[in-house]
Amino acid sequence: MKILGIDTSSMAASVAVIEDNKLICEYTINTKKTHSQKLMPMIENMLNISDLNINEIDLIAVCEGPGSFTGLRIAMATAKAIAHVNNLHIVGVNSVEILAGNMNLCDKKICSILDAQRNQVYTGRYHYEGTKLVEIKEIGIQPIDELLEELAQSKEEWILVGEAVYKYEDKIREIENIEIPAASNNVTKAGSLCSVAKVKFDEGKDIFNCYTVNPLYIRKSQAEE
Repeated sequence: MKILGIDTSSMAASVAVIEDNKLICEYTINTKKTHSQKLMPMIENMLNISDLNINEIDLIAVCEGPGSFTGLRIAMATAKAIAHVNNLHIVGVNSVEILAGNMNLCDKKICSILDAQRNQVYTGRYHYEGTKLVEIKEIGIQPIDELLEELAQSKEEWILVGEAVYKYEDKIREIENIEIPAASNNVTKAGSLCSVAKVKFDEGKDIFNCYTVNPLYIRKSQAEE
């Protein structure tokens, strides 16, 4: 089974294809160029250079959010269009699951964080049981100081992963039982998206079609509020 992963939930845009448990190709750009400008060329270039045709894809995996409201809609619209034309299912994976998927060999507990503004973060907590990612605490939104206090008081060893680690790095590094991974792990990667999506598909979870899949916003935009 070949899975095409699409993620534009943050500043980074990432696309990938895995076949079964093998990464075929992955393309990630972390620049300020808009996702609407770069996403389709990224997919086309990646498939071309990998000698793949879109007709060979069996499943679409998309980051459903939370994240940039505009970015989520771009990835979602692209995934829906490809799925509609090729009659494919779509698996939705949230952005903090994808970040946790970057840490698949980690023997510590994992806390993913993305900036939600106003000193808050989108966050979820996970650990691995063998190769299976297990949710400890479901995705939500939390003040960063409250989250760090909870992790510090737990006395357990944590990896804190995600783009928001750089915004709050000084606070994080003051806490002995929390570590920050290498920079390459702190962006959502489409390869990790595909791997998590494959497990979900095999378990029959979070499977949609082009009409039923929708972004996961967690909260209203500032404009709506």
